Amino acid sequence: MGAVRKVVSYLGLGGIDQYDDGYEDEQYEDEYVPASERAAKRWRATVESSRIVMVQPLKYNDAPMIGQHFREGQTVIMDVTGMPMPEATRMVDFAAGLAYGCDGRIERIADRVFLLAPAHVEIEST
Repeated sequence: MGAVRKVVSYLGLGGIDQYDDGYEDEQYEDEYVPASERAAKRWRATVESSRIVMVQPLKYNDAPMIGQHFREGQTVIMDVTGMPMPEATRMVDFAAGLAYGCDGRIERIADRVFLLAPAHVEIEST
């Protein structure tokens, strides 16, 4: 029985079947995670998201690799200098769409080199 249904039943607000939303909460009822483990998980997530990945794609088919790193919350530096200009243009268009779709940012940091930053990363330019 889910936690919400237990509370509803305890308070006498209705039958248990009346509030069945189709989701089972049983997997969370007996789980207790100590605060130290929760803090360690947050720390690992912070370390992973503070990682910067340098990618030098050679063809447009390398786009999924860039998308995977970016969706995992990693900052990506994409260097398209080794690509022919038409493919490099497509790759930059892909990266711009990826950044926009994930609420991130894309910035040109050098000729044909771009920074893709997830939403949680602050970019400060001087």
